[in-house]
Amino acid sequence: MTTTQQRAALQRQIWAIANDVRGAVDGWDFKQYVLGTLFYRFISENFAAYIEAGDDSIKYAELPDSVITPDIKDDAIKTKGYFMYPSQLFVNVAKSANSNESLNTDLAAIFAAIEASASGYPSEQDIKGLFADFDTTSNRLGNTVKDKNLRLAAVLKGVAGLDFFGGNGGDFEGSQIDLFGDAYEFLISNYAANAGKSGGEFFTPQHVSKLIAQLAMHKQTSVNKIFDPACGSGSLLLQAKKHFDAHIIEEGFFGQELNHTTYNLARMNMFLHNVNYDKFNIQLGDTLTQPHFGDDKPFDAIVSNPPYSVKWIGDDDPTLINDERFAPAGVLAPKSKADFAFVLHSLSYLSSKGRAAIVCFPGIFYRGGAEQKIRKYLVDNNYVETVISLAPNLFFGTTIAVTILVLAKNKTNTDIQFIDASGLFKKETNNNILTDEHTQQIMAVFDSKANVDHFAQSVPFEQVAANDYNLSVSSYVEAEDTREVINISELNAELKTTVTRITQLRTEIDAIVLEIEGEKQ
Repeated sequence: MTTTQQRAALQRQIWAIANDVRGAVDGWDFKQYVLGTLFYRFISENFAAYIEAGDDSIKYAELPDSVITPDIKDDAIKTKGYFMYPSQLFVNVAKSANSNESLNTDLAAIFAAIEASASGYPSEQDIKGLFADFDTTSNRLGNTVKDKNLRLAAVLKGVAGLDFFGGNGGDFEGSQIDLFGDAYEFLISNYAANAGKSGGEFFTPQHVSKLIAQLAMHKQTSVNKIFDPACGSGSLLLQAKKHFDAHIIEEGFFGQELNHTTYNLARMNMFLHNVNYDKFNIQLGDTLTQPHFGDDKPFDAIVSNPPYSVKWIGDDDPTLINDERFAPAGVLAPKSKADFAFVLHSLSYLSSKGRAAIVCFPGIFYRGGAEQKIRKYLVDNNYVETVISLAPNLFFGTTIAVTILVLAKNKTNTDIQFIDASGLFKKETNNNILTDEHTQQIMAVFDSKANVDHFAQSVPFEQVAANDYNLSVSSYVEAEDTREVINISELNAELKTTVTRITQLRTEIDAIVLEIEGEKQ
């Protein structure tokens, strides 16, 4: 079985498990248990592989807990960030799940122990609360302990049956890690697609993430670190990892997320893609009013798909206009539309050599008021490299045609590039997608800055300023006229032929009528 076939088979199997096991529970509510169980299996096998260190004579899962010395435990936590005794491993819990009458409380105790193992170590904040949403006592699992345990056992058995080794056994390294990560992404994507609007708030589809990652990291042979100020489940950050060799991102992955459940998903996502605790820093909180990473900036690459046109405190907080992120623009984003607050936040965290690629609601590029003043600040200071309009219906939960804003602090001229990619999409099920070919088309013209009729135009700063700092792509890239071209000479000739034919028919009809009337007489 090829890796592609194996991946497809795994995805079919895991989605079937997710649907079959949940029963009457809403899929959105049940996602924590499927995702959490997959994560539990991953960290168990990852930890066992670390302890065994390739020695086939060691089977960590079969060892008694009593053989673990304090030194072994201490060393493991410093390296992996957490510790698991053999009895706590997924394989051992799943083995007896069906007959374990205290399964739900045993799982809760194991999850608490894993989190507590990091207490006092550098990894403490990365591990703390990871299983908070895996509530084994929740009535969503059933009304009785027996019902809860039946459902938990079914999830454990289902995930235990997933084949990440191609049916041939083998070690944990290599493609197995990729398959775990892919399975997690697949699950998150499907949950997002089925959740409508709420799903779009925490997941950026992979086909769009690829484009955003490439834009942010274009021609940077290495970046110090990559940042997403509204990171959701971490899909944008991990797309950068997937697209580029790991060594190109030197100091790791940074993100902030407001929603507690999604914050936990993002941290799990990092582990599942084999990003160790010392290579990521995901923080919980409101990016606009409680920003983290002030001591870690600047960042060479920033990727972001922040929430569109959400409300924020804005000028109701008089201190924000003096905040170093917003003060240079001289005005705050409107209270009812925080879009430009996210843009200015990203710009503030961007290094002098870096790029930020931000998905934006299209209205911010042409509306007046405070948003026009912020556009003026961005354009006058030559921060706007490219504005790209995308096709509609590319994202979960919204059909709008969004726009990508690319910011840079190292432009070599003052032109602004506009790309109309609204015609690049492939219809697939309920959503449109960008194919790899579409992404290549966009990246090629982004790189060359060439003018292409009806597709891309580099516009002088003065022209944008004279146009009230309007940054809408449609103002600068003329749409192709797809109406049928009519040849007037040919049309006149056809009309003349038609009129002649009509006259002829009338003459013939008149003759027939006269003939009929003559016969009646």
